[in-house]
Amino acid sequence: MNTIKAGLVQMACSPDKAVNIKKSIGEIKKCAFAGAELVVLQELHSSLYFCQTEDTGMFDLAEPIPGPSTKIFSVAARENNIVLVTSLFEKRTAGLYHNTAVVFEKDGSIAGKYRKMHIPDDPAYYEKFYFTPGDLGFNPIKTSVGNLGVLVCWDQWYPEAARMMALAGADILIYPTAIGWESTDSIDEKERQLTAWMISQRGHAVANGLPVISVNRTGFEVDPSGVTNGITFWGNSFVAGPQGEIIQQFSADKEQSEIVTIDLSRSENVRRIWPFLRDRRIDAYNDILKRFRD
Repeated sequence: MNTIKAGLVQMACSPDKAVNIKKSIGEIKKCAFAGAELVVLQELHSSLYFCQTEDTGMFDLAEPIPGPSTKIFSVAARENNIVLVTSLFEKRTAGLYHNTAVVFEKDGSIAGKYRKMHIPDDPAYYEKFYFTPGDLGFNPIKTSVGNLGVLVCWDQWYPEAARMMALAGADILIYPTAIGWESTDSIDEKERQLTAWMISQRGHAVANGLPVISVNRTGFEVDPSGVTNGITFWGNSFVAGPQGEIIQQFSADKEQSEIVTIDLSRSENVRRIWPFLRDRRIDAYNDILKRFRD
């Protein structure tokens, strides 16, 4: 049995970057002490979710990679002997920024990075103002705990992204996330949104025969512009198995760090009984490259 113990860190963030990083390091240590070999942090865990408004001052939060934050998290990975998945605001050069996941190996070295490919532009999620779409493709990051198919938040709605990672040999799909409700949404609408979010990612698990880790933030964050009533991030971080079964699910409104044991060997068995990759009609999919089939 090829199992890994994964630590998921679901946090609420404050306006103080140093405080957020210190909190993350503390939760990483807790996970490692509990036996984690892999720890996954949420999207943009070092700051508030600044994309609720378009503010050029927020670019000051961005850093080069490698840079100050990668140095900190490198030490955390090495000292705790874990593979660590982080989510950073990358400054590539003046005027060019990415939403970038950086993965550290147990020795603290950078195993690889992934730049978020799908960038949303919705009310309170003005990410196109801040982030250039990724240009590194869909390539799993090789680590000592397996090939990690790391994607980021809005990527989780796209079956193509999950499939590309699976076709490149990912052992697991990982989604650092920042998603929540606007307070004026009805209870029914909130439930539909949360259910759709989980169904989509569980569907990626089923279609590709792979486990999925999704780590969301929690807590309320005000809209600095006052245009909306802010975002209540819905938490519900979860792990699903290769048949879409829920292995662990966190609460909506609590900060949590927990260890989840994931059996990677189940993917082989599931793909034997559900051979979706075998039966793909790759000769008939050319039109998938079109925006729309008119």
